[in-house]
Amino acid sequence: MAVSRRVSKRAVERNRIKRLLRESFRHHRHRLPAFDVLVIARESATSLPGPALLAEIEALWRRLPPLKPSDGPGTIAC
Repeated sequence: MAVSRRVSKRAVERNRIKRLLRESFRHHRHRLPAFDVLVIARESATSLPGPALLAEIEALWRRLPPLKPSDGPGTIAC
């Protein structure tokens, strides 16, 4: 996980964003399928208070499309 220096010059603010993102992921990882996620923080993330930033991250987890296999070509039914 990396938060660019463009987001904030202060390491304290960048680390806070990473810490909140890791904490949110820990709460949601049991619902997520196995895939890689790339999160790109924006400058506005540094000005949000902790609970508001967590709420934004929670909303992003919910927006991820469900990645369950569908019964399409190539699917073997048992």
